[in-house]
Amino acid sequence: MATQNATLPQTATATRSKPKRELALGKQLLYQAILLFIAFITAFPILWVVSLSLDPRDISRPTDLNLIPPGASLKAYEKVMAQPTANPVTFGELALNSLKLGLGTALFSTMIGVSAAYVFSRFDFRGRRFLMLLVLMVLMLPSIGTIAPLFVMLNKVTIGTGSTAFNLRNSLWGVGLAIVSGALPFAIWNLKGYLDTIPRDLEEAGRIDGASHNQVFFQIILPLAVPALAVTTFLGFLSGWTEFAMSWQFLTQPKDFTLSMSLWNMTGQYSGQVPWSNFAAMALLVATPVAIVYLALQKYIIGGLTVGSVK
Repeated sequence: MATQNATLPQTATATRSKPKRELALGKQLLYQAILLFIAFITAFPILWVVSLSLDPRDISRPTDLNLIPPGASLKAYEKVMAQPTANPVTFGELALNSLKLGLGTALFSTMIGVSAAYVFSRFDFRGRRFLMLLVLMVLMLPSIGTIAPLFVMLNKVTIGTGSTAFNLRNSLWGVGLAIVSGALPFAIWNLKGYLDTIPRDLEEAGRIDGASHNQVFFQIILPLAVPALAVTTFLGFLSGWTEFAMSWQFLTQPKDFTLSMSLWNMTGQYSGQVPWSNFAAMALLVATPVAIVYLALQKYIIGGLTVGSVK
């Protein structure tokens, strides 16, 4: 009987170490063909835009794809970097305005969102469910539907006096507040769902060791919530960097315009009036920072830092 029991672990180990069966050659070829097809349809539009940005022919409309168009040059990028549209603003000024909105939205939506999410996740207080439902209702409301009330509300606020006074609606501050108000509900719910998965045992252990609520939050919870914070920060930056509707409705001064607004200004009533090479170059320059931010946060987005945190 003892000998029989001793052989059980060996049998289980042998079963676990048994190599997996490889796919048949036909299935491997089929899967590879499917993946190549997906990669092609994903990369084809990007290749088309890159090729169009290098085309100096000033064609009336894009109809074909040449990976290296005849006479390829970077003149379109030079024109866009100098002055994308007829407005007296450079690409650097437009990028700075978009960067302010992107970083501001990412910072404030994440900071306020994680604080509110922690309260909803860990504390039980009167009106908690009602407040969570209110946040959910705002999340379900399309952001474009809030333009009218935000326009009226922000238009009534004037900050400063004399020559330094400015209307909140007609400024990047007002646009930033409007974007943050739309990004906060998602940030709260996204972060709350993640904080719910962090074991409370870690907080209790910290309090037993004498840690305060702030120490538990900043030294235990936030480091473990880095993946969710990275996702929320990235999406907040994306919403601020690419935002168009509110900026187009609120801003009137060219010095406050963003990259998305200038990209729209490059289009005309008909396709023949669009400088396609400049438009493609501008589109790539607008998309590049988003790709850089994603690559910088990729290891946090795809990683799970809570694995193994509890023995």
